[in-house]
Amino acid sequence: MQIHQIAPLGFASNCYLLTEDNKNAVAIDPAQPRVLGLAEDLGLTVRFVLLTHGHFDHIGGVSALQKAGARVGCLAGEKELALHHNLGDRFLRTVPPFSIDFTFSDGDVLPLCGMQISVMGTPGHTAGSCCFLVDGAIFSGDTLFYAAVGRTDLPTGNASDLENSLRKLCALEGPVYAGHGENTTLSAERSRLFGTR
Repeated sequence: MQIHQIAPLGFASNCYLLTEDNKNAVAIDPAQPRVLGLAEDLGLTVRFVLLTHGHFDHIGGVSALQKAGARVGCLAGEKELALHHNLGDRFLRTVPPFSIDFTFSDGDVLPLCGMQISVMGTPGHTAGSCCFLVDGAIFSGDTLFYAAVGRTDLPTGNASDLENSLRKLCALEGPVYAGHGENTTLSAERSRLFGTR
């Protein structure tokens, strides 16, 4: 699996393009419309879009990819937030409209573009937040960052749920590709959060 990380311009999330054959790709959290052109520059056709959660800063590029043919999926419990309550209005950001083509649940394994993508529900930042596990790599959205965790003071956020999700996530091993900032590892964050390696 190849991972192409697209850092945002301005305030938005990191986007990750995953490909097994260097032709077809899965985009995780395409934050800006320019993701489409950057994928094309890499020779990639984005077939699927996966959302870790539905906040505006993670979904700004979904519409452009969907219009180009990508199918869009999120955790079933996050669909309403992504489509109607993504906080774009609150933060004065316009999110081009899109639809959700399919939903999935905690524990599902998605066979997409030759990859097996496991879904781990990690509520806390939002009620329908999730992480994706692929070939030992963890795509954590806004659940876990380098030396930080997701905020819980926005609608559907819950601090107790986030702590439980972090404990579940930190029971694993592997590199963490975060929604914002630099990447990290679960061993490093487990040590910071819980004092254990």
